[in-house]
Amino acid sequence: MNTIEIECRFLEIDKAGLLKKLMALGAKDLGETMLEEVIIYDKDLTWSRNERFIRLRKKAGKTVLSYKEHREASVDGTYEIEFGVDDYDKAIMVFEHIGLVAARRQQKLRHTLELGGVTFDIDTWPRIPAYVELEGESEAALKKAAEAVGYDWKDAEFHNASWVIENKYGIPIRKMKWFTFERFE
Repeated sequence: MNTIEIECRFLEIDKAGLLKKLMALGAKDLGETMLEEVIIYDKDLTWSRNERFIRLRKKAGKTVLSYKEHREASVDGTYEIEFGVDDYDKAIMVFEHIGLVAARRQQKLRHTLELGGVTFDIDTWPRIPAYVELEGESEAALKKAAEAVGYDWKDAEFHNASWVIENKYGIPIRKMKWFTFERFE
């Protein structure tokens, strides 16, 4: 499916407090899971500089392949093509055989909830404070959801996760091979 993602982030959240608010508002709790990902770039790494990548993600026994292109820092600035694949390791092998590079392995703990058609993904990455990503059908829906949990829209962050990790927290994630809870190099 080809889509433009409608999303924003709120950084350095109180995870327990947000979970409590969401549950009080009647959010559907979809649970928490560890995401294992491989980020794939072109051989010359120009994709990295141009905010383009392929992501192979393992989540709860399923594997999803995504092509992402961050066009601008806005609520609708990311283009994505995403679909399921049967074999995580073979998918990596295909990319390597056609000259693409499995540049980084990364992890994050994600707790997902849904409220009023908006998905709240509370992400805990290695070495940075938790943040929440809101994704929905429109900017208006995101604003309404943010307000419902007490967030001010002026505090919304529209840059992608790599930009946030590098520019807000000083971690050069795009140059790293491992960004996991066990390895940081």
